[in-house]
Amino acid sequence: MIKQEIIDKVLDAARIEEVVGDFVDLKKRGTSLIGNCPFHHEKTPSFHVSVSKGIYKCFGCGVGGDALKFVMELEKFSYPEGIKYLANKYSIEVEEVERSPAQLAAQDKRESLYVLSGWASKFFKDQMWTTEMGQVIGLHYFKERGYREDIIKKFELGYSPDNWTAFVDAAMKAGFHPDYLKEIGLAIERDDKSLYDRFRGRVMFPIHNLTGRVIGFGGRTLKTDKKVPKYVNSPESDIYHKSDVLYGLNFAKKAIMEEDNCYLVEGYADVISTHQAGVENVVSSSGTSLTTAQIRLIARFTKNVTILYDGDEAGIKASLRGTDMLLEEGLNVKILLFPDGNDPDSYVKNFGSSAFKAYIKENQQDFIFFKTRILLRDSNNDPIKRAEVIRDVVESIALIPDEIKVSVFIRECSNLLDIEERILLSELNKIRISKSKKADKDFSKKTTPSMGAGAPPMNGPPADFFMTEEERGGAAALAIETPTQQITSEILQEREIIRILINYGDYLATWEGDGDIPVAGVLLSNISDVNFEDKAAAYILNVYREAVEKFEIPEAKQFYSNPDAAVAELAINCVASKYNLSENWNDDKRKIYVTQEYEHLKTLVVTAIYRIKKRKISREMVKIREELKLEKDDANVEVLIFKYQKLKEAEKMLGGLLGNIVVK
Repeated sequence: MIKQEIIDKVLDAARIEEVVGDFVDLKKRGTSLIGNCPFHHEKTPSFHVSVSKGIYKCFGCGVGGDALKFVMELEKFSYPEGIKYLANKYSIEVEEVERSPAQLAAQDKRESLYVLSGWASKFFKDQMWTTEMGQVIGLHYFKERGYREDIIKKFELGYSPDNWTAFVDAAMKAGFHPDYLKEIGLAIERDDKSLYDRFRGRVMFPIHNLTGRVIGFGGRTLKTDKKVPKYVNSPESDIYHKSDVLYGLNFAKKAIMEEDNCYLVEGYADVISTHQAGVENVVSSSGTSLTTAQIRLIARFTKNVTILYDGDEAGIKASLRGTDMLLEEGLNVKILLFPDGNDPDSYVKNFGSSAFKAYIKENQQDFIFFKTRILLRDSNNDPIKRAEVIRDVVESIALIPDEIKVSVFIRECSNLLDIEERILLSELNKIRISKSKKADKDFSKKTTPSMGAGAPPMNGPPADFFMTEEERGGAAALAIETPTQQITSEILQEREIIRILINYGDYLATWEGDGDIPVAGVLLSNISDVNFEDKAAAYILNVYREAVEKFEIPEAKQFYSNPDAAVAELAINCVASKYNLSENWNDDKRKIYVTQEYEHLKTLVVTAIYRIKKRKISREMVKIREELKLEKDDANVEVLIFKYQKLKEAEKMLGGLLGNIVVK
């Protein structure tokens, strides 16, 4: 268990813009920071970070929370793991009872695999640095390649002993379950059910996720036997999906955002060598074809990608399709071709760090122009091949979503291809029309079967169509609908009360008494007889009631990481706003003053109280009407009618007040 004072210290230290900024490229807009949401694919940013409120909110997919919830959701951390991650980021020591690896592995399966991977990485490092064979074979190999010790330690490189069961024996002794050794691919099962090491006799390259946890390994053999595969990689597992991972991204993400560019290379060695050369905004797809998931991962941090190819033209041509995918996702793509016989790793070793940086700066070229020249060179003035080149290039341009870029590329390629611009535009439009028709056809196939008899009409009124303006107040921000709960006007009223408490509970109700009573006290005392239907709202209301009795006002942030997702979501929605008042308003130059909500607190609070009181009275009246239907005793009927009349008068009075509230 982690002590509560440590948790409080971590949450106080964590700054939302720093935590989110490690994973998302944030740009300032007004008083917020915005970027592309890491939880769903989007090309137009709808992910907002409020520094003052300490929260994030995506107005595209609806996710929201504080710094702790962000890392928990992004990396699927448990609560303690999220706290530990933030504590490590802010150099806060976490005190807890020490547990053995076996006890840690007894947690949920996914967490067990993380623990095992981290333990394995440490095992391989220790083998390389502390054993004679590790130093003679593993460490010598890395140093012979020119890697400094600080770089070897940074990337946590290691060595797996050339022994059939060295790792398996150590892991079993530490208490790890054999099923997990198999599942994560660190061990392979024989026919007799015994296990042996997958990576024996190899130097080890740990693969990390965005937060730096080890999720897999790449192992390179040091043997010259051609029958032995040069590289062996971890298989897919619950924590490692190679199509979603870029090697080195955890080390490169900060530099990528600072440089606003990502260098994409082929293998582990290229990444490590460029980092050693001082170029840190480099990642690798680790020998696999580039995937859409990997491209979207890059897009979180930058829209600019430079692909660093070696001189192998066959490899370049095979990679052109993957580069088209980059264009389709809206990224700006440049290509850098190294001289024959060189790749990033060898170039930096042969010519040094300064020459490497200079070569990148001077020789990168736009992908469209690069592709055009490469394909034209192979056409050998053959008219048919030339026509295919033109079509291929235009197909790439058609993928680009930015019309201004498309226009520039069409004009430039017209010169390169020696063909009229209008012909290229005509071909571009044909390709787009063809794709549009195909997309419509695919969409029709997906949606038509579900629209059978009895399907609801597509043009019905929205859910709040019959709500009054009063009842609708704040609905857009607070209408969190779940499959088991229908959002009613009553629930929206309850959530409006919570919104006022969270945003203005500690403000002084200057219109009450001596003006020294907080809004929370005034609001809660006036609705003490009201019970809430919405469970999340009822929970927050009770927290406020208990706190006010102790002359305290809860802080909004205490709800952001509540274990109940509905409570956390309601609290976030209460404080999150997609729009902020421009800094150009309320200045001395324009002499225009826009009032803020807090300047009309009396109206806001009194109206909320009247509405919820009116709702309570309306319900009492319905209840009395039902009782009158069943009541046989004349005396009781008379009493019920009297009560009903009084309630009717009160309802009428509240209706009048809601229609015309005068603030003195």
